[in-house]
Amino acid sequence: MSRGRLAQFDNQNYLNLESYRRNGQGVQTPIWFVEGDGVFYAYTLASSFKVSRIRNNSRVRIAPCDMRGNVTGEWIEANARILDESHDSHVHLLLNKKYGLIKWVFDVLNRLRGGGRVSLAIELN
Repeated sequence: MSRGRLAQFDNQNYLNLESYRRNGQGVQTPIWFVEGDGVFYAYTLASSFKVSRIRNNSRVRIAPCDMRGNVTGEWIEANARILDESHDSHVHLLLNKKYGLIKWVFDVLNRLRGGGRVSLAIELN
């Protein structure tokens, strides 16, 4: 895969993930991510609607964005999948390296709420 399409995500903290409802309507969500070997990794609450949408339709679009979801680059077609638990530690290690203390704080808050989480892999088409 050429670095060109990935370059717009360099030095970015958020990507906007657009997943699709059953009726085809797109829903955009800014998320933290990390890229490794041309694959983007993220995590989210297992109970989130984006997880349900991805289970129903793996087709997504991604673009770099700010923390409010304002897109700062070009949309790229991709496919997302929910990773099994065996990949969680690797994904969280990568995310911890990138986001440090702030991610740790969110992890603690998530554990206190009792929320499960899932890791996502997003691969460009």
